[in-house]
Amino acid sequence: MTDFLLFFPSRPALHALLNGSTAVTLIIGFWAVRRKRIGLHRLAMGTAFLLSTLFLGSYLDYHARVGATRFHGTPLLRHIYLTVLVSHTVLALAVVPMVLTTMGLALRGKIDPHRRWARWTWPIWLYVCTTGVGIYFFLKYGQS
Repeated sequence: MTDFLLFFPSRPALHALLNGSTAVTLIIGFWAVRRKRIGLHRLAMGTAFLLSTLFLGSYLDYHARVGATRFHGTPLLRHIYLTVLVSHTVLALAVVPMVLTTMGLALRGKIDPHRRWARWTWPIWLYVCTTGVGIYFFLKYGQS
């Protein structure tokens, strides 16, 4: 997998693409389950899980090689960036076991507990994905 990722022009751009694509599949999954299209819901959520897993592997590999990324924007923009980054990071750490639990319940057919977990997991996962894209744009276009 790492060899393939070396050919992508920008790893941060790939990470934003994976996060954005995950957000889209999460929204499709939500839409599908609300319309009782369970097959589409399963496909969308499985795809979201796969995309998030690819993102996490690539992200960890990238930052193991490159290290931390610093933001050099205006003080106001830096304050906004750091606020978003802190909430994103805390929730990103929390959402991993939440996603694994929610998916595990679904795969074991425990639908009622799955629904209870999903009510919390889905919006946090969506927030983490969308703020991940936002952080990419902060770093790409918000620097002085």
